[in-house]
Amino acid sequence: MFSIIAYIWLIIGGILEPAWILAMKKSKNFKDPKWTVITAILVFASPFFLSLAMREIPVGTAYAVWTGIGAIGAMVLGVLLYKERVERLRLFFISLIIIGTVGLALGGV
Repeated sequence: MFSIIAYIWLIIGGILEPAWILAMKKSKNFKDPKWTVITAILVFASPFFLSLAMREIPVGTAYAVWTGIGAIGAMVLGVLLYKERVERLRLFFISLIIIGTVGLALGGV
């Protein structure tokens, strides 16, 4: 059994994953200094929180959940902020990522 704190660190790290991607887009190819600094901070912070989670959660599970949160977050942000298309096949595969991520987190594999 893993502590809830480890999963909190993992969720924070996972949420920061698409956050740095969004910040990088806003940096306009690193030409905007403010967004470039924010990107650099988030690029460091996301795996830092993952490393805290891996103190108690097996590396395979932690990494899969972290990347799952990041992939889902990036897709949601793309749809909400950049009006990317939502297609059935895309939703199907995202749902598989969600099912796998939740399954790994609950199963502790």
